[in-house]
Amino acid sequence: MFTYDVTGIRVRYYDTDQMGIVYYGNYARFYEIGRVEALRYLGMEYKTLEESGVSMPVYAMNSRFIRPAKYDDLLTVRVTIPQLPNTRILFQYEIFNQAGILLNTGETTLIFLKSATGRPGPAPHDLLDAIKPFFEQPV
Repeated sequence: MFTYDVTGIRVRYYDTDQMGIVYYGNYARFYEIGRVEALRYLGMEYKTLEESGVSMPVYAMNSRFIRPAKYDDLLTVRVTIPQLPNTRILFQYEIFNQAGILLNTGETTLIFLKSATGRPGPAPHDLLDAIKPFFEQPV
């Protein structure tokens, strides 16, 4: 299992509603920030994937709101990839505030598409090579 924490995401005024609470639709953006940075940590950048002919559209998204994130909170997005990807990759998220309080959980499933054909394809070898060590059992 691969886990990576993205820290220092400040809730801006434009993220909130009139009550100073993060608008629910913005959690998808926090998820995206988390997965992009987690992939970057693995040495995989979205731009490079796209240039190599692979796109990764979101297939499904679920979110559970436990407590509200508020204006000026400093968030941490914990990203977990619980299984090796194949034609799909599952990302799980936990969002915490600066006090370490769990605010939100969610997950997204993305599909690997061949840009030339628009058809699903296997996970890129570079991504598999980067993530496999996190799934190997220690001897």
